[in-house]
Amino acid sequence: MTLSKAKIKYIRSLEQKKVRNADHVFVAEGPKVVGDLLQTFEPLLTAATTEWLESHPSTGGERFEVSAEELRKASLLLHPQEVIAVMRMPGDCVPPIERGKLVLALDDIQDPGNLGTIIRIADWFGITDIYCSAHTADAWSPKVVQAAMGSHARVAVHYADLPQLLAERPEGLPVWGTLLDGRNIYNEPLGTEGIIVMGNEGNGLSPAIRQTVTHPLFIPNYPAGRPTADSLNVAVATAITCAEFRRREL
Repeated sequence: MTLSKAKIKYIRSLEQKKVRNADHVFVAEGPKVVGDLLQTFEPLLTAATTEWLESHPSTGGERFEVSAEELRKASLLLHPQEVIAVMRMPGDCVPPIERGKLVLALDDIQDPGNLGTIIRIADWFGITDIYCSAHTADAWSPKVVQAAMGSHARVAVHYADLPQLLAERPEGLPVWGTLLDGRNIYNEPLGTEGIIVMGNEGNGLSPAIRQTVTHPLFIPNYPAGRPTADSLNVAVATAITCAEFRRREL
């Protein structure tokens, strides 16, 4: 099938959140990202090179064989890569936080690159659920999907009233929050269950979320007392925190 101008216009319109939400779909690009997402998501539309389509004969939905020029016109990337897929978002049901595992909670993370990287970090460290505040960046924006590199296939991202969700967590379940006045993460006992909360890039944790933190943590700079940057990038801090939790389990 030929990719019409109307289809190209539609794919490009999905850069807008209101269009994605109206149709409950998102865009993924590139063989690595699309390949991983095909494990979980069924494509509604695929525009790809002949070689990619021949190597993926069983993908569902509309399939369009495109030239490099057509791919460039439809792509939201600076350098298109073989395939663009429009996929259905998962449902909006927010599962309750359960005992027995670690989850991440994100308090107003704004940068799409940070959010996508955090989703990828969660995937690497076996964290399968991320709970986001309402004002956290959209997990289904093209920039987040590309930064996550296919990890949406294995990590569920939920949006909720975060203070209420944390207040209603199972009794005794710890809430770990990274704070400048927290306790040294390398000296603190860490558990195998609980909620790791990461705060906004500029403001950290909001007052409402701070009140729910039962175990404040701090990632110290090295050496102590040396003049240094005033903070870590939130995605980097998430990686260090998750790595330390998992290291204790080894």
